[in-house]
Amino acid sequence: MSKEDEQCLISIREALEVVRGKWAILVLTLLSLGPQRFNQMRRYLDNVSIKSLTDVLRHFERHEVINRQVFPTSPVTVEYSLTDKGKAYIPVLREMRIWGETWGGTSEGVNDDETPLG
Repeated sequence: MSKEDEQCLISIREALEVVRGKWAILVLTLLSLGPQRFNQMRRYLDNVSIKSLTDVLRHFERHEVINRQVFPTSPVTVEYSLTDKGKAYIPVLREMRIWGETWGGTSEGVNDDETPLG
């Protein structure tokens, strides 16, 4: 294995460390659409537990992928948004969407003549 191949594996491993877990990609996807409140995310991710969502958000905060902003309302409102580091992941999410639309689920409706980007 070349040094370049080795570095490729190391870099991908580091990226996966940040987006690990069952809900991480979906949380990133929601936040890529704009700032979200905790309960908004829970509604969109109807199978996620409070603990799982909390764990994902804390993990992303530690890795500086999201901002957590507290508003002094009654009750307190907390909003989550992507940092520049988190926004840098949006092209990856777009590519995952293209892959999912092209290859996900059943093969019904997939035209072999179409390219993934067109």
